[in-house]
Amino acid sequence: MEWNGQGLTEQEVAQRVAAGQINVNVDVKTKSIKRILVENIFSLFNLINFMLAAVLLVVGSYKNMLFMGVIICNTLIGIIQEIRSKRAVDRLSIVVLERTEVLRGREFVELPIEDIVLDDIIRLGRGAQIPSDAEVVSGECMVNESLLTGESDLIRKRVGDTLMSGSFITGGECIARVIHVGKDNYASQINSSAKYIKQVKSEMMTTFNRIIQFVSIIIFPLGAILFWNQYTAEGATASSAIVNTVAALIGMIPEGLILLTSTVLAVSVIRLSQNKVLVQHLYCIETLARVDVLCLDKTGTITCDEMEVERVIPLPGQDEGSVSRILASIAKGSHDENSTVKALQKYYQKEDSLPVARFVDFSSEKKWSGAVLGNGESYVMGAGEFILKDRFSLVRDTIEQVAGCFRVLTVAHVPGGFTEDGDMAGAAEPVALVLIQDKIREEASDTIRYFTEQGVRLKVISGDGVTTVSNIARQAGIPDAQEAVDATLLKTDEALKEAAERCHVFGRVTPQQKQKLIRAMKEHGHTVAMTGDGVNDVLALKEADCSVAMAAGSDAARNVAQLVLIENDFSAMPKVVAEGRRTINNIQRSSSLFLVKTLFSILLGLLTVVIHMRYPFQPIQMSLVGAFTIGIPSFILALEPNHDRVTGKFFWNIISRAIPGALTIVINIGLVYLFQGWFDLTHEQVSTVAVVLTALTGILLLLRISVPFTPIRTALFFFVITGMGIGLTVFRSLFEIAPFTAEMGWVIGILSVVCVLLFSLFYGLMNRFFIKSRKPEISKKGRA
Repeated sequence: MEWNGQGLTEQEVAQRVAAGQINVNVDVKTKSIKRILVENIFSLFNLINFMLAAVLLVVGSYKNMLFMGVIICNTLIGIIQEIRSKRAVDRLSIVVLERTEVLRGREFVELPIEDIVLDDIIRLGRGAQIPSDAEVVSGECMVNESLLTGESDLIRKRVGDTLMSGSFITGGECIARVIHVGKDNYASQINSSAKYIKQVKSEMMTTFNRIIQFVSIIIFPLGAILFWNQYTAEGATASSAIVNTVAALIGMIPEGLILLTSTVLAVSVIRLSQNKVLVQHLYCIETLARVDVLCLDKTGTITCDEMEVERVIPLPGQDEGSVSRILASIAKGSHDENSTVKALQKYYQKEDSLPVARFVDFSSEKKWSGAVLGNGESYVMGAGEFILKDRFSLVRDTIEQVAGCFRVLTVAHVPGGFTEDGDMAGAAEPVALVLIQDKIREEASDTIRYFTEQGVRLKVISGDGVTTVSNIARQAGIPDAQEAVDATLLKTDEALKEAAERCHVFGRVTPQQKQKLIRAMKEHGHTVAMTGDGVNDVLALKEADCSVAMAAGSDAARNVAQLVLIENDFSAMPKVVAEGRRTINNIQRSSSLFLVKTLFSILLGLLTVVIHMRYPFQPIQMSLVGAFTIGIPSFILALEPNHDRVTGKFFWNIISRAIPGALTIVINIGLVYLFQGWFDLTHEQVSTVAVVLTALTGILLLLRISVPFTPIRTALFFFVITGMGIGLTVFRSLFEIAPFTAEMGWVIGILSVVCVLLFSLFYGLMNRFFIKSRKPEISKKGRA
């Protein structure tokens, strides 16, 4: 297409560049490597552990720094996972540097889209993505704006119409003047609203953060008191006081719990990647398993952005074979490339057709397209009321019977043919009706049924007309799809909030309204997930508790989403939920093992201050007990299959199982201090007895949470006992274990009985008041 006007001169371009009126890229980006490193390394959790390690380093107690291995592993897992996700998303976003034809002076030249300035004249043809908001000054084209507005219909653009950046030219050719650049573009304005950082809603993460915050508050004052207490205790030195204090403080910090969670979630990420699901934030796996409202975008999620012919209805007196030949001829001879024509071409791909002598393109004003076939007969296809006009009553009743479920096209014969301007010459005679609908993804119905059975409320939010969306939702199996509303009628925030809770289908929704709907659902107390693929979904994706994007969607949608479906397969969602349930239920079970250590360390620290006794453990001993009664068992148990529904509050579920063990350990060690004088035990012997009794309590808790036993749980149980036995005997010197004596044997024997009785008593009480009030989260047989 030629243009007789003149483009910007070099001086005019330079002036606009100097004024910042250039099409700079302001899309939403993924995190930088530097930011990922800083966030993972310089956390409060790591800071506390670094300080404790530094103190041990100063006094030369190197082997007691073994706990730092856990901290380093935890940090590396977080860094590696985030960098891996970043690179995967970046790879999805990599495209050849886009260029477009720009008129400079009197010649069109190809320039990178970043070099476009305000008022540039650009030439756009079929297949081009519009680089900046522009106004058509010559020609006309068909535009797909679905990624921006959510509306799937193609829109014809003529002189004076606005082209929005990010949409695509699907047919025709035009010349346009750039009216917005960079951050002022429509798509960029939506993207910029999504750049705030939103914390992922996670009960596990919230619980762990609160535990760490609580420990952080008490650890410094309690540490100072403990150090003075240990330093002034009988037989203590400055070095032993430091080591004992660090041992107490390390026990209070659930570093293994954070490592376990990161590791299990990382394993989940790997499993999901095998199902073509990219996880960009570890804890979003948990969030999706907890959602009770799932908001779906129609185009790209329920439907696959295609149309399909449901059936063709020949009108009375018309031969089905003739109608098929007419439609096959129109479809195969069409110049249009819209979804309707493609659906007809697919439907009649094996049907014989006649050559087309002339084709009249579809017009948004006329609402029909036409063709003169090789036999000289003329036909039109489109909206019946525009084709038949005052004769529309001939087909009105038939159309009204099926219009609720399908888009209905009228096919008519035009005996008088067409004028030179492409208008019908005379009245048209109806021949047939074509029923067309959006093609629903094959997997959509099964996936929707799954979420419905799981008690998740499904809502469809779309930019398309509410009737169309409601019918598609009903066909896909969305419950209560008739509860629909046209968002253009929701004039106030109050009306929108009321509709957010009551309705299940929303049509004609703007990007801003999508965001408000998600926010309103959250204000009603729901945990909300959102799927989407376009720029128009970005604000809602950012607002949702869990966001899911299609890989084929816009860069902006992928970059803000927490989960990306690589193959655009909605059926992968139940796999994410199943993985989330396995993760939550198993971590919930294993977390009680770690929380025992945190609770008894705090209580034991306070006890030693009150009775002014030396702390019984050294850091290396805590590493032994922690590895065999907490770390290894919790990791193995956390990887078992478990698809039970998530119930109860995470914190109370884990605390109710941790309290019995913690109380048992503290009381037992208090009795050890009492027996110390009776049996004349040294501090090293007291320390050894405390290690044995603490390990026994850990084994009792492991026994409780492993019932009923499976082959893996049985093997794990004997491995733990064997490992502890070897650590206490073969590696006695490494773990500062005193030689066993008859006196120690008596104390261990007596207190072991007390340990079993106390643990059974406390566990029974907690089971009565806490655990029985909730549905068990443990899979009976570790079923898949």
